[in-house]
Amino acid sequence: MDSERDPVRIVIVDDEQLVRLALRLVIDGEPDLIVVAEAADGDAAITVVDEQRPDVVLMDIRMPGRDGLSTTRELLSRPTPPRVLMLTTFDSDDLVLGALRAGALGFVLKDTPPARILDAVRTVADGNPVLSPAATARVIAAATGPQSSEARRSSREAARKRLAALTERELDTARAIADGLGNPEIAERLHISIATVKAHTGNLFAKLAVENRVQIALLVRDAEQ
Repeated sequence: MDSERDPVRIVIVDDEQLVRLALRLVIDGEPDLIVVAEAADGDAAITVVDEQRPDVVLMDIRMPGRDGLSTTRELLSRPTPPRVLMLTTFDSDDLVLGALRAGALGFVLKDTPPARILDAVRTVADGNPVLSPAATARVIAAATGPQSSEARRSSREAARKRLAALTERELDTARAIADGLGNPEIAERLHISIATVKAHTGNLFAKLAVENRVQIALLVRDAEQ
């Protein structure tokens, strides 16, 4: 990140004090990052975010009272929301899928090495999603896992209706994003320039009313299930 920029302002939300302390120690050791507040539950998180107006919220999913998913939805409904990076154990957290659908930019496991957590925070602060290929596969598996036939049909029809607004090339781009490809790989697959990929992606954001590539991927998977 640009050393002349103000430090990225971060709020940590987790009901475990030791987790908050560990994250603060890791983050505050970096010159380009600063923890401006902590919260132990969702209600407190909403209060401190409204007061501090951070750039990034590190959000635990499972908390007593208002959980991380409900809190994320509330924060992302704001006119100028922070960027949300979910904290999860994931093996037991099926709520992460709902958070990604709501617009969270990604997630990190609580046992992720500190250097990778810092990289994830910086990536999210720049407006980019944080999902490794392995994590993407698990999210997709959760998105297409067992559910009632009626629920599957309903989500499939809703997704296909939204995708119907796309041109053929935009749909091809959306499917490539769902496959986890970056812009250079999409350009190679579709035999177009990276600038054109970026233009198509911008159109996807506008037409599908989504905030990030993760939401595009989930929408494509819903349509194809």
